[in-house]
Amino acid sequence: MPDPSPASEATPCLQLIATPIGNLGDLSARAVEALKNAACVACEDTRRTIHLLQHHGLQVPLISLNEHNEARRIPELLGRIENGETIALVSDAGFPTVSDPGQRLVFAAIGAGLRIEVVPGASAVLTALAGSGLPTVPFYFGGFLPHKKGQRDNELEAAMNRECTSIYFESPYRLVDTLEMVAKRNPQHPVVVARELTKMFEEFRRGSAQSVLDHYAVKAPKGEITLLIGPRELPKWMTRDRAAGHEAHPE
Repeated sequence: MPDPSPASEATPCLQLIATPIGNLGDLSARAVEALKNAACVACEDTRRTIHLLQHHGLQVPLISLNEHNEARRIPELLGRIENGETIALVSDAGFPTVSDPGQRLVFAAIGAGLRIEVVPGASAVLTALAGSGLPTVPFYFGGFLPHKKGQRDNELEAAMNRECTSIYFESPYRLVDTLEMVAKRNPQHPVVVARELTKMFEEFRRGSAQSVLDHYAVKAPKGEITLLIGPRELPKWMTRDRAAGHEAHPE
């Protein structure tokens, strides 16, 4: 039997709580308990978080913490922890601080000698990677692809030359343009688009850059997009299976 959680209601801390990436039922029992016991929840968007709390029957005070106000929120939140409160930190979806606000708060809390506790949960990165069919270890996560076309093209070139799978978040409005950049360099390069993960219309579109581009050029993508770009060379066991006719078909 695993050791009990190191969490203690008597020890004030900053709790980093992962939230569902789509399906609200993915919030763990431990996360629900942590949110219930927090003095307040610092969140990226109070409108999104209150919906999550209401779904689980929770009533906890909310305070906004986003890229625009994080720096000025830090003294207040650290002061509350120092005065004996436990503060929960969440983002709109997935892990706070990972391509989301909160890293500056965590850094400041560590510098102040305060306890940090992480309550794990859903991750778009790992969910997409696990279902992609691409090599999973090691992998590279680059966050959101650059908006500027030149910078994005450079990043995609680097991804196609890596020895591991590269994972990015991308806007549905730029996805076709991004896939065109990949297909222009190598139309056969393996890519996966993981869309609306854990939601009703979840989709994994797997295949060559050109085939995935052809699909979305006709059927405009919608929703949350995680883009995976295969390594420069696939492992030998993958290429052997494909040659034997076991290649997975796109969904």
